[in-house]
Amino acid sequence: MVGNLFITFEGPDGAGKTSVLKAIIERFEKQDVDFLATREPGGIRIAEKIREIILNPTHKEMDPHTEALLYASARSQHFYEKVIPALDAGKHVLCDRFIDSSLAYQGYARGLGMEEVLSINEFAIGKRMPDLTILFDLPPAVGLARIQASRANEVNRLDEEGLAFHKLVYEGYLEVVKRYPERIRIVDASKSMEEVIEDVWTIINEVIG
Repeated sequence: MVGNLFITFEGPDGAGKTSVLKAIIERFEKQDVDFLATREPGGIRIAEKIREIILNPTHKEMDPHTEALLYASARSQHFYEKVIPALDAGKHVLCDRFIDSSLAYQGYARGLGMEEVLSINEFAIGKRMPDLTILFDLPPAVGLARIQASRANEVNRLDEEGLAFHKLVYEGYLEVVKRYPERIRIVDASKSMEEVIEDVWTIINEVIG
């Protein structure tokens, strides 16, 4: 059995990762696993305030560079205030999004460059990468349809981007997989929710032991 792990959940909008994470949390609780579950951007007071700025649909004039830096800022505060203390205390940490989102969304889809975005994020988190990343694979059109059907009243600024942008995000995640094949495990998010939960649970158990 390995020690405590930093596990991140990644994927395009509408892939269902947040719902699956809730199910994994319930199973961890039933098994008395010592863990912390959190999210990005957010998870703590300062980062949640930054989240409000980033995702506010009225902030349409936000420059991609500003967006990338705000994500990195929120990530840094969240990482050092919440994630690191939990890892140091021996807890598994489950995080809804992390650095790979910035690489896919801002680095690739926004065209800022994956190396450039990686650089500012490595500064933000001291180059500490996840031990395991579960990537929810779902065609962009399906993800957007899910958002429109289930989150009509909660659509954020990124949700409002067109299909072309979300196709670029998807391509960005494929590039991320090429960069970090050793830590990224892919699940087919087009399956039923129950099947996806079981697939994720299997992966986590294989890694944790």
